Amino acid sequence: MAVSSGFWKPNVDYVVKVVEALRGKVDDGDLVVVSEKAVSTATGNIVDEKAVKPGLTAYFLAKCWMRLVWAFILGPLCHLRKGTVDHFRKYPLKKGSVHKQVVLQYSGFLQALLPMSEGGIDGSNLPYSYVSLPLEDAHQIAQKILDGIRKDLGRSVTVMIVDSDKTYSWRNFHFTPRPRPMRGIRSMGGFITYVVGRALKLKSRATPLAVVGAAISVEEALEVANLSNRARGFGAGRTIWDMAKTFKVPLTAVTWEMLEKVKHKPIVIVRSKI
Repeated sequence: MAVSSGFWKPNVDYVVKVVEALRGKVDDGDLVVVSEKAVSTATGNIVDEKAVKPGLTAYFLAKCWMRLVWAFILGPLCHLRKGTVDHFRKYPLKKGSVHKQVVLQYSGFLQALLPMSEGGIDGSNLPYSYVSLPLEDAHQIAQKILDGIRKDLGRSVTVMIVDSDKTYSWRNFHFTPRPRPMRGIRSMGGFITYVVGRALKLKSRATPLAVVGAAISVEEALEVANLSNRARGFGAGRTIWDMAKTFKVPLTAVTWEMLEKVKHKPIVIVRSKI
């Protein structure tokens, strides 16, 4: 069950938001899944790309790597949606090179070779030129949420922080291009991992970053992450292009007020039928 709790702006107390949203809805034994993006925004773990000056490498990535390599070779090879590939062919040089510069600074070159959500850096469901950074302390944040639920609601639950970026699975081997997944999932390769996973059409699911409250297997965590990701939806849009299309404005013209008008569901309750 996806739970709406409004749009979390910076400096929002995310523990209070989770507790208020779950009151009267959560039971003992439930898994409470929280979006990493929502927590990153609430904690101010965001960057305004407007203040960044791109270098030559970032400009090359925007003009040549995205507009040519991803648009005509890697995009089709990775079975990306036609609409997404079309966006690559018109990849914005100014904003795109600035974004790639941010990725180079925070996540490194191999992550900058990714087409989007590089290193867990994401601009969807954020206004203007803001992007969110991946959490460095997902386990501590999950523990804070768990403590808040126990204290205010008196419920014994499991809390999971999840990112929509994919983890790929081959038999019992699970790997992801994004940094700092939960233990048991390998973070490796960046761009190479993404291409291999997509090109070979390996099983892909949302990535669990931290689990507290109970010990669950990696496979179960991946299934829960995937279920919650589907239930949550995409807020104002799956990508920055979808978000801009939703509001019928240019990429950097989305405002906080626009985002607050859209129903956001950063929390999902997952309950076993057994």
